[in-house]
Amino acid sequence: MGFFERLKDGLQKTRKNFTERIEVLVGMSAEIDDDFLDELEMILLSADVGAKTTEKLIEAVRQAARKKEIKGTEDVVPFLKKYLTQMLTEEGQRTRISGTPTVILVVGVNGVGKTTTIGKLANYFHLLNYKVMIAAADTFRAAASEQLEIWGKRAGCDVIKHAEGADPAAVVFDAMKAAIARKADILFIDTAGRLHNKANLMNELEKIHRVIKREIPEAPHETFLVLDATTGQNAITQAKVFTETANVTGVVLTKLDGTAKGGVVIAIREELGLPVKWIGVGEGIMDFRPFEPEKFVDALFNTDK
Repeated sequence: MGFFERLKDGLQKTRKNFTERIEVLVGMSAEIDDDFLDELEMILLSADVGAKTTEKLIEAVRQAARKKEIKGTEDVVPFLKKYLTQMLTEEGQRTRISGTPTVILVVGVNGVGKTTTIGKLANYFHLLNYKVMIAAADTFRAAASEQLEIWGKRAGCDVIKHAEGADPAAVVFDAMKAAIARKADILFIDTAGRLHNKANLMNELEKIHRVIKREIPEAPHETFLVLDATTGQNAITQAKVFTETANVTGVVLTKLDGTAKGGVVIAIREELGLPVKWIGVGEGIMDFRPFEPEKFVDALFNTDK
């Protein structure tokens, strides 16, 4: 199965809750009136597109109908496809690889698939012939380092770790020194995923940042926030805490295959101003890819059996 088919398969629950309900609404509606727009609004909200984004989409449909860009209800789906693709498209590189090493900090709460995400990212770039290293700086979660070591072996990359309970900044210090000495292309840094209060989270991340910048002033080059798509709007709430405490440059969205709330992809882009850079649509190592807005929207609206 190609990735588009896996993506389409992974979005099945979201498609039933979103696209198929829109198509039923279109089939039952003669014109784009207030009743039609109210129903469309409810569908968008139930897919966790978010209140702010839903309001923007409804207004766009209303204006397009007024200007006769949409002539009938049958034009609504093609309009939404085009509009959403434009909304989700981000200029520039998906992941900035600029420096030896390029330092990528990975943050997120426990349970979102953060450690697995780092393993899959390491494997992805290893397959592209980059020399990759991993810093196991989540020293609080039991077996986090061991899990990363397993991924490191799969991806053919070194993992720098300390004993459980060690100072995360000390792990980062050793990893930075090792990555520079060994001329690594990319260093991924795992961080603790406990649900901190904001002050503790900020203090810990600031300490890690100081260690990183002491070695490479322009690093970290990227800070990825890992979110679980199945949590819908709760993912947005989590993201707000992290964006206030870390300079997040992009989102990795996991577990898109298990949710009816895939509209959260749109909410993240619009409500947080963050690009979704990577997505996971399954447990397999190849079910993890760079996010491509056009392919995502095509899969979301592709209801062919």
